[in-house]
Amino acid sequence: MKVAIFPGTFDPLTLGHLDLIKRGSVLFDQLAVAVMTNTAKEPLFTVEERVEQVKRATSGFDNVTVITTQGLTVDLMNKIGADYLLRGLRNTNDFQYERDIAAMNQFLDDQVETVFLLADPKYQHLSSSLLKEVARFGGDIDALLPSNISADLAKRMHEREEARISARNQGQATEEK
Repeated sequence: MKVAIFPGTFDPLTLGHLDLIKRGSVLFDQLAVAVMTNTAKEPLFTVEERVEQVKRATSGFDNVTVITTQGLTVDLMNKIGADYLLRGLRNTNDFQYERDIAAMNQFLDDQVETVFLLADPKYQHLSSSLLKEVARFGGDIDALLPSNISADLAKRMHEREEARISARNQGQATEEK
């Protein structure tokens, strides 16, 4: 049985991610989408929220599960019996970054095989960070996200903007005193 893991922060999951999940579900008998924590990033959604978002977006795939863990990806792979690590490549920068991660994973566990899929050209420009930035300033990105996640992102951006306004108003009130 071919078991693969597709790890990422998925903050938020984009249609580019979903395309890779769809394609990976055809290549592997089982595909575990692993919602992970990246210590170099400040997430917009909690791990629990992201797990639920990805579960809803992938509910139509019978051989896809959504999991999470702390720690090394290779440890998770050993825990669930995965031999393959699925990664997407949008450009040469992704390739250089992912090549180094694949080499480290191979060093940590010589049984790990990383499989790279090229991003569909219509999604090559997408990144979760870019979409969050555009959403922050009110750009319409609904066509680039699963509908459930688009609604969640709009709600979270509204909450953050209200919090910024409230904090600014409180700061002004403090200055006036």
